[in-house]
Amino acid sequence: MADSLVIVESPAKAKTIGKYLGSKYIVKASMGHIRDLPKSQIGVEVENDFNPKYITIRGKGSVLKELKDARKKVKKVYLAADPDREGEAIAWHLAHYLELDDTAECRVVFNEITKQAVKDAFKTPRKINMDLVNAQQARRILDRLVGYKISPLLWKKVKKGLSAGRVQSVAVKLIIDRENEIDEFVPEEYWSITAKLIHNKSEFEAKFYKLNGEKRELSSESDVNEVLAAMGDSEFVVQQVKEKERQRHPAPPFITSSLQQEAARKLGFRAAKTMSVAQQLYEGVELGKEGTVGLITYMRTDSTRISPVAQEEAKAFIQEKYGAEYAPEQYRTYTKKSAGAQDAHEAIRPTSVLRDPDTMKPFLSRDQFRLYKLVWERFIASQMESAVLDTMTVDLSCGAAIYRATGSKLKFPGFMKVYVEGNDDGTATDDEKFLPPLAEQNVAKKQEIEPKQHFTQPPPRYTEARLVRTLEELGIGRPSTYAPTLETIQKRGYVAIEEKKFMPTELGDLVIQLMEEFFPEILDAEFTAHMEGDLDHVEEGTEDWVKVLGSFYTSFEKRLEVAEEEMKEIEIQDEVSDELCEKCGKHMVYKMGRFGKFLACSGFPDCRNTKPIIKDIGVTCPKCKEGKIIERRSKKGRIFYGCDQYPGCDYVSWDKPVSKPCPKCGNVMIEKRNRSGGRIQCTGCDHTEELPDEQEQAE
Repeated sequence: MADSLVIVESPAKAKTIGKYLGSKYIVKASMGHIRDLPKSQIGVEVENDFNPKYITIRGKGSVLKELKDARKKVKKVYLAADPDREGEAIAWHLAHYLELDDTAECRVVFNEITKQAVKDAFKTPRKINMDLVNAQQARRILDRLVGYKISPLLWKKVKKGLSAGRVQSVAVKLIIDRENEIDEFVPEEYWSITAKLIHNKSEFEAKFYKLNGEKRELSSESDVNEVLAAMGDSEFVVQQVKEKERQRHPAPPFITSSLQQEAARKLGFRAAKTMSVAQQLYEGVELGKEGTVGLITYMRTDSTRISPVAQEEAKAFIQEKYGAEYAPEQYRTYTKKSAGAQDAHEAIRPTSVLRDPDTMKPFLSRDQFRLYKLVWERFIASQMESAVLDTMTVDLSCGAAIYRATGSKLKFPGFMKVYVEGNDDGTATDDEKFLPPLAEQNVAKKQEIEPKQHFTQPPPRYTEARLVRTLEELGIGRPSTYAPTLETIQKRGYVAIEEKKFMPTELGDLVIQLMEEFFPEILDAEFTAHMEGDLDHVEEGTEDWVKVLGSFYTSFEKRLEVAEEEMKEIEIQDEVSDELCEKCGKHMVYKMGRFGKFLACSGFPDCRNTKPIIKDIGVTCPKCKEGKIIERRSKKGRIFYGCDQYPGCDYVSWDKPVSKPCPKCGNVMIEKRNRSGGRIQCTGCDHTEELPDEQEQAE
C-alpha cells in the first residue's frame, strides 16, 4: 500500500519517477500550473500590496480532483515540480490547494531524472522556498500590469488584438533598430587583390598587404592599378616566414541560450522546438531493458557549472575512448559572464556520458537524437584537452608590393576530435588553410592576379540565435523567457521571418513608436535588465517583492494617465493591390502574417479569400519548359520553389533554381546557401560554381 503521494508536472516525468520510487509512492502529474491570474481581468489588487487574485485554471478540475482523492489515501505529500522559479510556484499553489502545512518539508528537487538523483532528492526534502515563489509572483504580476494596462490602450487607440510586454517590446525594438541601421547604411567601396601562387606543385593564395613598406587600404580601382604597376613583372619571393604554436580551447557546456543558438545554427531548430525536444530528453526516454531514463540534465539554466561526479565520469570515458592525452590533468571549469547569471543549476549535460549518441539512436526520434548528440558532444568536448595548431604567416615581395599568406595546420586535435562550435555566419571553425613548406628567398610561381571590387555590408538582420544571444548579453529575460518571447512577437504580427531572419512589420514599427513616446522605460534595455536584476534579488531574499513592484508602478501609473489623454487614435489603412479577388471581385489588400506579407480580400469578413504573393524568380521551369518558377511558402512558412503551372506541372525544389544551365551536363543548377555565402550546384552532376555576391547578381 502506498504511503506517499508525489506530484510532478508532466505525465512523462511521472512515469519515469514512478518506476524509480516503487510501489510505496503514488506519482501523479499536475499538468503544469493549476492556478493563475484570471484572463478576463487584471487580477491584481494594486492598492493592497499588489495582492494577486488567483483562480483555478479552466480545464484542471478533473486533475485537481484526482490529486485531492490521492491525497486522502496517503500520509505524506511530496511536491517535485521543476527546479526553478516556475516549479517552486507550482509547488506552492499545490500546497495551498491540498492544504498542506506551511512548515512541511514537502519539496524535492533534482537536476536530472536518473534513479540515483531522484532517490537522493527524497532523502533531503525541504520547505517551499518563498523567495523563489515571490520572485515568480513578482515577474508574473509585473508582466500582467504592463500587459493588461498598455494592451487595452493599444486596442482602443490602434486596433484590437495588440499587446505589449517588457521583454517582447525590447526584442521588437532591437529588430526595428537593426532594420533602421540597414536602411541608413551607406556602402563603401573597397578592393582586394589575391595572388594565386604555386610552389613545389602546391597551390596557395596570398593577399595584398603593403606597398613601399606601408600598409595600404585599397579604396578604388586607381589604388589597385597603382599596386599592379608597382609589381610589374616581378617574381613572388618569400621575404619572411613566421611559425608559432597556438592553443584553441573548447567551448563551455551548454546553458539554455547557447543550446538554443547552437541548435539553430547546426540543426535549424527554432528556439521553441529546441526547448520542447530538450524537455522530452530531460523527462525520460524508454531505453528497452534499462527502462525510462532522463538523458539530459535540466534545460533551463544559465550556469556552466558541472558536478565533480559528472567530470570524473567524463574524464574516465575520454581516457578510455580517445586516450590519456585527450583528458586534461585538471578538471575544466567555466565562468559564466553574461549579465545576471544565477548559477542555480548545473549546465546542460548528458546524465551519463556512457550513453553515447550511437547507442541511444534506436530509442530516439530523429529530432531527439540530433539534439542529444549535440548536447553529448558539446559536454564531452568541454572536458577535453585544448587543440594545438601550428600557424604560419608568410610575406612575399613582388616589386614594391608585399603579399601575405596565412595558414594553419592541426598539430593535436584535442576537443576538436569530437566537436567544434558553430558561429552566426554558419561556418564551423574547423576548416584549416594549409600552406606548402616555404622558406625565405623561395620563389613562388604566379598563376593569376585577381583584383576584386567589394562593398561594405550593413549589419545582418537578427536570426533567432543572434537575437537570443543579444538579449542574453543585455541581461534581458531569463532562460525560460526566450522561446515564448520569440513566438509571441511573431503571433502578434510585430515581426515576420524571411529567410530565417526577423523583419519588422509596419504594425510592429507603429506600436514601438507609440511605446517610445509614452512608455520609454519599457523599451530601455538598461531599465529592463535592471528590473531583471531586482527580480533576481527577490529570489536571493535580499529584496522585498512588493517594494520592487511599487517602485516600478509609481512612475508607470503616471505614464498611463498621460497616454490615456494624449495618445491619438490611429487608423491603420491596408495597402491596396492591383489584384482583384476571384471570389467577389473586390480589390485584394496586403496583410502581414507571421511568415510575411500575403493578399487578403478587402471584403472581409463577408469574403475571407486569401492567397500568397507570387514572386517570379525569372527562371523557366526545367521540367515542363513552359511555366515560370515562382517562390511559394509551405504551411509552416518555409520558402520553396515551384512551377506556376501547378497542378499541370508538379516541379518543386527547396533550393532556388538559377536561370543558367550547367555548362557540363546542361541540367538545372540550384543555389546552396549557408550563412557565410554559398555556391551554385548542378542537380545532375558534380559541377559547382562560386555564388556571385548580391552586387554581381544585380548587375
